[in-house]
Amino acid sequence: MLENIFVVAKQSVMGFLSGFLPEASLPFISSFLSIAPILGIFPLLFALTTIFERKGLGRIQNRRGPNRVGIPMTDIRIAGFGQFIADGIKSLTKEDIVPSSADKLIHFLAPVALIIPVLLMFSVLPFGKNLVPLDMKNGLLFFFAVGAASELSIFMAGWSSRNKYSLLGAMRAIAQMISYEMPFILSSLVVVMAAGSLSLVDIAEAQTGGIWNWHVFTPWGLLGMILFFIAAMAEANRSPFDLPEGESELVAGYFTEYSGFKFAIFFMAEYLGLFAALSVWITLFFGGWNGPFGQYSLLPSYLWFMLKLVLCIFFIIWIRGTMPRIRMDQLMNFAWKFMLPMCLINLLGAGSGYYIRQTFPQSPLAGWFFEWLVVGTALFWIWLELGDRIAGKALTQKREYRYADQ
Repeated sequence: MLENIFVVAKQSVMGFLSGFLPEASLPFISSFLSIAPILGIFPLLFALTTIFERKGLGRIQNRRGPNRVGIPMTDIRIAGFGQFIADGIKSLTKEDIVPSSADKLIHFLAPVALIIPVLLMFSVLPFGKNLVPLDMKNGLLFFFAVGAASELSIFMAGWSSRNKYSLLGAMRAIAQMISYEMPFILSSLVVVMAAGSLSLVDIAEAQTGGIWNWHVFTPWGLLGMILFFIAAMAEANRSPFDLPEGESELVAGYFTEYSGFKFAIFFMAEYLGLFAALSVWITLFFGGWNGPFGQYSLLPSYLWFMLKLVLCIFFIIWIRGTMPRIRMDQLMNFAWKFMLPMCLINLLGAGSGYYIRQTFPQSPLAGWFFEWLVVGTALFWIWLELGDRIAGKALTQKREYRYADQ
């Protein structure tokens, strides 16, 4: 019953409304009922994530984080967990300041042009069994195509502000997003090859039966998972790839001249885009809505999906609190000299793994073992060799410390 509670609820509402509403309006109401949970759950998840992130970073840095605005619950005050409410009220009531020399129309349209593609990305994500707003046979292609539209809005924000810091931040952001767009897409192709479909629903269904069927437990899936995650972090401007908004260099990057609710839209769109990328990451490599125990998983499929997403969110918070920001030249070199070649090599690894498994049709365990032995060893050696060549020195070389002359 819990598995299909949302489907049954929507069907009940549609059955009730069909009795007295015109038939022509029913498709629009059905679409609204599919969209409304996304518009409610994920902005709320964004608000809660900001609190967990600020409190988590505070603990990592040996400070408290938000600890004043609380929510009364009987006699207990949850310190700091009401901060997102205060921040939201401040964003709604804060003055909207637009530079006098800015292109006011483009300045206004930039955050709108960013939030719309981000919300469209959620339309093809399968959140559980029979819980996909738009089941498209090329859903993964739609996801990447819509996500690429965000680059235009970032350029609009930087160019229309008539501010050199904003323009430099926009150019830096576009260069970074274009550079990591190719690894972002290519790293997912290994899963498309394995599942034989571009549908995210088909990809999730191909991993049913238990944790051993998840793509991450193959050598090409493990490498693709790492490459996809790194590219997703760079696409979302997350630390250590948050160079477009480097405070010490560019004030706040492409949204330096934004304040009030417009800034809040930029801030929310960045997090929602990250949630969408993590959702695809989960679907491609971690079984999507499938539980780790196959048909014996006790939780409904949508709860498994949300549990995986929440764990991923805490993981990226941990990364932000522990990894320093890299330089721009390191960012670009890493994308073109390491990420892109490894994605192409991983495609060969996925094809090789398929043919190795086909040679053991009667013994899947033997095929899995030899796939890891041959493909896994080759990919690991190439990873080390390519990284060693890019670094310009052996990984085992002794580090030398040099000091400036006095």
